[in-house]
Amino acid sequence: MDFLEAIAGRPALVLGLDPRPERHGGWAAFLEDARALLRALAGRVAAVKPQLAFFEAEGRRGMAGLFDLVEYARELGLPVLFDAKRGDVPSTAAAYARAWLSNFPGSALTVNPLLGEDSLLPFFDAAGESGGMVFLLARTSNPGARDLLELKTEKGPLWAYLLARAEAWNGRFGGRVGAVVGATHAGGLEAARARFSGWILAPGVGAQGGEDPKDPQGALPPLPGDLVPGGAVCPRGEPPGGRGLPPGPRRLTRGSPRKALGFASPVALGVA
Repeated sequence: MDFLEAIAGRPALVLGLDPRPERHGGWAAFLEDARALLRALAGRVAAVKPQLAFFEAEGRRGMAGLFDLVEYARELGLPVLFDAKRGDVPSTAAAYARAWLSNFPGSALTVNPLLGEDSLLPFFDAAGESGGMVFLLARTSNPGARDLLELKTEKGPLWAYLLARAEAWNGRFGGRVGAVVGATHAGGLEAARARFSGWILAPGVGAQGGEDPKDPQGALPPLPGDLVPGGAVCPRGEPPGGRGLPPGPRRLTRGSPRKALGFASPVALGVA
């Protein structure tokens, strides 16, 4: 599998997996619910995005469950985007790149770019060799992001500078460098599109109150199908919240994500 080829033409949504087993009646129940969602939505999302911190917090069973779900997603033909936000000095970055890109060909990984280019080259190289992709944090969705990412540089706010560098790296590395831009900043997605032509991962749409990534000219068609959620929580024993979903999801907050050439608005539809 090649990540770029696999997501081409798919709905611009990402199924987020953020394990909170207490909401499902235990760890085994969470895994069962997650597999059910993967089966139901495999053809209706661009990728599945496991948030590694929640799996790591479960220790040995968490990592075993992660690998099981990743293997199952692959069997369903669903690309995997590891939300890990890794970043370190070059030698350690190379180990992270091997762990999450080389070991899982055709996958994507979120990465922190603030250690500079030498810390990113191992990720870019591994993505190219494995048919994967790297999404660089540029303007994250949390309120505290402004503490650093709004700092002024000679080329504007730090987030704008990071997007400019991401644009250059994306050109150098075959379109395999994307950016993470939170939809919680007013006008932030349009500002990002003015600076970056690659794929954008836009967390925060829907349940987190983020903006709808509309085309300013209204020229973008809606996504095919009727499943256009912004977020979901899935405790057991509640009625389903959308057509085509397995039993378990309690509510869906609707957004209207769009996809344009060079831009995507994947949203976390989470098993939270």
